[in-house]
Amino acid sequence: MAEKWTSGHSSSILCLNVSKDGLLASGAEGGELTIWNAEGSPLEHAQIHKTDDVTSVVFSPTFPKRLYASHGETISVLDARYLKEPVEHFHVNEEEINCLSVNETDSFLAAADDSGAIKIIDLESKKLSRCLRRHSNICSSVVFRPQRPQSLISCGMDMKVMMWNLQKARPLCVVNLQEEAADEQSAGQLFNPPLAHCLSVSICGNIFGCGAEDGKIRIFQVVGSKFEQEMAFKGHSLGVSQVFFLPEPYQFITGGNDGKVLLWDISNEVRKLKSPVKSIPRRKTKMSNTKTVDKTNTELTSGSVGFSPKLTIEHGEKVNWISFTDIKGSRRVLVADQSNSISVYPIPES
Repeated sequence: MAEKWTSGHSSSILCLNVSKDGLLASGAEGGELTIWNAEGSPLEHAQIHKTDDVTSVVFSPTFPKRLYASHGETISVLDARYLKEPVEHFHVNEEEINCLSVNETDSFLAAADDSGAIKIIDLESKKLSRCLRRHSNICSSVVFRPQRPQSLISCGMDMKVMMWNLQKARPLCVVNLQEEAADEQSAGQLFNPPLAHCLSVSICGNIFGCGAEDGKIRIFQVVGSKFEQEMAFKGHSLGVSQVFFLPEPYQFITGGNDGKVLLWDISNEVRKLKSPVKSIPRRKTKMSNTKTVDKTNTELTSGSVGFSPKLTIEHGEKVNWISFTDIKGSRRVLVADQSNSISVYPIPES
């Protein structure tokens, strides 16, 4: 049974984020924002906007009390100890923001919006640094890569996943998920467009996962300035709304519109894939690209022998957001859904 954190919101909770010192921020419909301690007690509460929902919250990795929150087309910078008065605002996006990400040096903030644009804010100069425009539809998720403060990944409703470097205006690499879906349709399978909803990057920075509307989880590996899809498996019967990598390498949690929360461990699969990829000299990558994909790309299902979720949680409600915290050495997954409470589930040690 899940533990419930209540009394923090009056409406549906849309987003979560945990700071380095264990505080939890939650954003909800109607501009509600709440800070919780590790025991699940609300510490601070504010309504930062009456009509715009809080769609994304993220703590600074270097200043754990600094919080960035998006609502409508605006980003508010707040002190988690006192939410009533935002420290400052950024208004650089032209349409509603769906996702925020801050790099690990707290020097750049990325904001993905409904127009498909990703606005990059220089947090030192407090000015718009760059606008990345290549998605042709809603940009649903953006995330900076660990250990690489200039590199980020994005995905969107145009069914594309892109990798960017902040020094360039164009993406370094683009993968179109629709091409795979077209192959499946020609093989007589039911077509369900792989609208890309969510991204998460492992702590190594070179493995990342993408969840899509077709219920599939796709795992990619970055090699140099390119990335390749290495695995794709059916994890949910409906769209995958959340993917979240844990601190342990190659373990991650997914949440779906089917009301399930799943814990995965792809350590063995990644070890099998890493050797052939690492053995390819960088200068030969382009020449060997086709052969590499043939060698390493693997189609898996959750029912395959030796590969299934380590843990299945029948949450029962459509998952809006997932986060993770460690409470006194006990690992917990935090789930936000259509309700005004947060569900907290224990997960086994690795």
